[in-house]
This record gives sequence, C-alpha cells and structure tokens, in this order.
Amino acid sequence: MLEQVRVAYREAVFDTDRQRALQVIAAAVGRDATPEEIVFEVVIPSIEETARELGDRAGASLAQHFLASQIGAEVVEAMIPRFARAPESGGRVIIGTSRGDFHGLGKRIVIGCLRAHLIEATDLGLNVAPERFVDEAVRLGAPVIGISSMMVHTARGEQGCLGVRRVLRERGLEEGIKLVVGGAPYRHDPELYRAVGADAWAENGLLAGRVIGGLLGEARP
Repeated sequence: MLEQVRVAYREAVFDTDRQRALQVIAAAVGRDATPEEIVFEVVIPSIEETARELGDRAGASLAQHFLASQIGAEVVEAMIPRFARAPESGGRVIIGTSRGDFHGLGKRIVIGCLRAHLIEATDLGLNVAPERFVDEAVRLGAPVIGISSMMVHTARGEQGCLGVRRVLRERGLEEGIKLVVGGAPYRHDPELYRAVGADAWAENGLLAGRVIGGLLGEARP
C-alpha cells in the first residue's frame, strides 16, 4: 500500500496539486498507515525523488520546487503530533539571504524541505549581515549556517559567505560551524562555493535537506 501512496503523492506534488496531495495522505491514514510511515516512507522519499526529477527536467519551475517543499512540510507538521514517540530533532540550522540580497523564495523552499526532514531552521530573513549569522548560530548552538544568494555580486561579495567565513575565523569558530550556500550563481558555477569559503552547496531547495542533514550528522559527537 505504501508504494501506491508514495507514487500517488509524488505525482500530486509534481503537479503542484496541494489538495490532491493532502487527499492522498488523508486516505492513507484512513487505511491505517501510521504517521511514522507517512513521514519516513512517503514524504521524505518523495521529496528526494521529486528533486531528482526536477533536476533532470530543464523546464522545472520555482513553483514546483516551492510547492513540493511546502506540501511536505505541511504534512510532516500534521503527522508529528501523532507519532507514538516524539521524533528526535535532525538538528538546527541558521538560514538567511546574504547582505544586499532581498530574494527570499529560494530560502523559503529550503526551510520547507528542512522541516520535512525534521531539521529545525531559524530564519533570519533577508539582507543578513555576516556577524548576525554567526551571533545567532552561537546563541542557539547551531552547527550549520545556510546562506542563500540569488545574484552573483551578493554571492561573491565580502558581505556574503566570505564575510561569514571571516567572522568565524576571527572568533575561532571555524571547526564548530559549517557553511552551506545555495542560489542561482552556484548552479551556474558549481565550484563557486569553494571560492567563497563554503563547506558545501545545494543545487536546489529540495536537495538542501540532504546536504544540510549530512553536515549536521558530521557535527554530532
């Protein structure tokens, strides 16, 4: 049954049909699928499958990325209170757009995907100064900072990831806090993340959960 649910849910998400996706989940719960099965065997695998499909399809739109992440997050948030045991958090990440960048859609996609992966995301919003990224990571004990940049000059600028790396170095925090970046400039130049001092990058919002989850896993003792 779960395979049929996964296929039906994935198709609804890919078609950006929120109502149909939620109906698929409601029907599965009505047929005694557990909340844990819905999250770990339907929603999260579907997010990863959708990411691969969107990556292979040149015409994939931001709307598809956005709806996939938001639907997934909505379902997970509805299922978690029904878990037999409270799920363990996947960790915490600080996220925002680099200084001078006011494009927030990509960041919202990432946050939706992180929540679907049970990762707590603290959203600092738009136009975030390097010092604030680091201050909040230290305050909340977050081992990962995510920096979104949709323009080349904000990705490469000294107030973006380069600036956050500089602050980490000055404060002696480089070993304890990892940097991950994303946005259009990195898709055009997959090696750019190295040039700006990041530890990793995510090709799209749907893959960000996997990338950031990997960094959080490395940070665990």
